[in-house]
Amino acid sequence: MRIARFSIDGNVAFGAVEGDQPDELVLDIIKGIPFADFELSGTKVPLSKVRLLPPVLPNKVVAFGRNYAEHARELGNEVPDAPFAFFKPSTSVIGPGDEIQYPSFSEELHHEAELAVVIGRMCREVPRERVKDVILGYTCANDITARDVQRREKQWARAKGFDSSCPLGPWVETELDPSDLTIQLTVNGAQRQLGRTSEMIHPIEDLIVNISEAMTLLPGDVILTGTPAGVGPLNVGDEVAVTIEGIGTLTNKVVKRG
Repeated sequence: MRIARFSIDGNVAFGAVEGDQPDELVLDIIKGIPFADFELSGTKVPLSKVRLLPPVLPNKVVAFGRNYAEHARELGNEVPDAPFAFFKPSTSVIGPGDEIQYPSFSEELHHEAELAVVIGRMCREVPRERVKDVILGYTCANDITARDVQRREKQWARAKGFDSSCPLGPWVETELDPSDLTIQLTVNGAQRQLGRTSEMIHPIEDLIVNISEAMTLLPGDVILTGTPAGVGPLNVGDEVAVTIEGIGTLTNKVVKRG
C-alpha cells in the first residue's frame, strides 16, 4: 500500500494511493492514522486535487553516513567499520514539490539521494530478526548538504540540519523488499546518481539494531540509509528528483533563501 499525507480545503489527512497512471491516481481517505489499525473510508479524491505533504512528521530523522563505499571514497573518506549516525531535525523536513532553500551561509550545496525507512511503532533494542516488525514502509529522501560548511565545521548540525534540508516523499510504500532497489537522482533531467540498495555497507537491519540500542524510536521517525556515489552541486533554479524503484519520484526545486 502507498500511504500519502495530504492537505485539501485546509484539512490534513492520510490516504491510500490507488492507480497506476500518474494522471489517474486517486486517494482513498484513511480513517485514523497509519500507525495503528485503520480503515479506508471509501471516499476518494483525485491526487491532482490535493497538495502532497511530507508523508510523515518525524520526531527525529536519524541519518547514516558513508554507507556506500564509492560515496565515501569520492569525498576522500574512509569506509566506516560500524554504522555512522547523525541527526537532522524535524524542522529540516519538507515534502514533494516544496522548495529547497539555499542557505545564506553556504556556497556549495549538494544533493544526496537516499532510501528512507519509516518506523511504524515505538521500539527500543530491536533484535535483528524483528526489524521488519517495526517498519511501516519506505520513501524517497534527499539529504541536502552544505558541503563547504560540513568540511569547515567538522560536526554536521548546520551543514545537514538547516531548514528544508530533508525532502521526503512522495508517499510511504508499505509492501516492498528494500534489499536491491535502484536509486536514481537527476538535476534538471540529467542523471547525477545511480546505484542500488544492495550496495549498502550496513543493511537496514543493522542500522536499526544499531540506533535502537541507544534510543527509543517512535512511530513516524525516519531512518536515512546513506547515498550512492555521484553527489554534486545544486544551484538556485535547479530541479532535483530522486526516484527509487518500487516507490516513486520525489521532486523539489532549489530557490534562494528569502
